[in-house]
Amino acid sequence: METYSLLREFADSWMLLVLFCIFVGIWFWVIRPGSSAAHDEAKNMIFRNDDRPAPREEAEK
Repeated sequence: METYSLLREFADSWMLLVLFCIFVGIWFWVIRPGSSAAHDEAKNMIFRNDDRPAPREEAEK
């Protein structure tokens, strides 16, 4: 069996399973019970130093 055929067969069978398991693992890691505090911190990070909205003149430029 030539190299291309061997790698193609591996990619069609086992690599699909490996990549699916990695995807599911990352998905479960993101929605784990202790991760909500980290996600809340990340989503509010850009607003941390804002005291008030930007003046209207700067927002229109």
